[in-house]
Amino acid sequence: MEFLKNMKPFLKEAWEKAGFQQPTAIQQKAIPLIEEKADVVAESPTGTGKTLAYLLPILNEIDTNVKEIQSVILSPTRELAMQIHQVIQTFTHNSGIVSGAFIGGVDLKRQIERLKKNPMIIVGTPGRINELIDKKKMKMHKVKTIVVDEIDQMLAQRLTHDVKMVIKSTLRDRQVLFFSATIRDDVIEFANTVMKEPKLIRVEREKKETVDHFYFVSERRDKVDVLRKIYRMNENIKALIFINDTFHIERLAEKFKYKKIPVGVLHSDAKKKERAQAIQQFRKGKIPLLLATDIAARGMDIEGLTHVIHLDLPEKIEQYIHRSGRTGRMGAKGTVISLVTPTEEKTLQKYAKELGIAIKKKEFYRGKIVTSKIEAKKVHINNK
Repeated sequence: MEFLKNMKPFLKEAWEKAGFQQPTAIQQKAIPLIEEKADVVAESPTGTGKTLAYLLPILNEIDTNVKEIQSVILSPTRELAMQIHQVIQTFTHNSGIVSGAFIGGVDLKRQIERLKKNPMIIVGTPGRINELIDKKKMKMHKVKTIVVDEIDQMLAQRLTHDVKMVIKSTLRDRQVLFFSATIRDDVIEFANTVMKEPKLIRVEREKKETVDHFYFVSERRDKVDVLRKIYRMNENIKALIFINDTFHIERLAEKFKYKKIPVGVLHSDAKKKERAQAIQQFRKGKIPLLLATDIAARGMDIEGLTHVIHLDLPEKIEQYIHRSGRTGRMGAKGTVISLVTPTEEKTLQKYAKELGIAIKKKEFYRGKIVTSKIEAKKVHINNK
């Protein structure tokens, strides 16, 4: 395959074993620039193959004779870091490349021990990696490339100082790569402070839309009841349910249990073990619904996710993009449902207009989900 002709055999083998055919748009655009050692800011919708867009050229360049860190990947969350590390392990099988994950919430001594295995590529959260650099346990003088995944979330969480410190700990000729589903002006501004003439790539989602977007209007207090009806009407549902505030998550989970809705909980205040257990049960299908905050679910790739449900309407359009992108990945079918109050309906319609997507209004009628009478009237008039 033309796309892989410059790649080492172990990468070609892993690509074929994964069952991939042609590269995605972001892979086609980003890989040549990364191979040319350019600094890159890349925007591409969730689920379009961004991780491999930066990993393939990086892994191809790793020198297994150099037993030191050569590439660093920064993630805003522990879950995303572990997910990226899993991809690295899959694609470095039989390559001799040693990798390691270094995240907060894990015993520091154990991670220092792991560094004795001389990883060549590492992935982790900025705070923990900085901590290891400060303790002089992590040597960065051989690092050629630094990737900041979900860069917009790094800015939202005010992690830019930590990111900058990691970049500054490397030599000046390093390559810096920023990736995210949404690149705003503040990301470009930050890129200009740490990059050399960054190249900007923007990839739009393919027009062949495989995700249905619709919404129900209800009062806030009735949203859990609406969700219960949706759950009862979808036998094979596997849904991520988003709320805006960690503060209310446990109280909501109790409401779900009272209504006999089986749900797992994922939020940033939970212990690492609890978070890992919730994700594992959800992945295996032991629980059909996972209640999450934006930070906790950031970058999470769940195979076969049928629905994304906005129990709370996202406060920003970027959140709507990131949340909704968890379903319908790589061309699979998916459904995005928003539960909105009459006041929130206008905001959702504004999002739809800005994103250029149809978000249809639905309601329940005789035990079925049907297009609302107002929506049906609109369609009838438009088809005249």
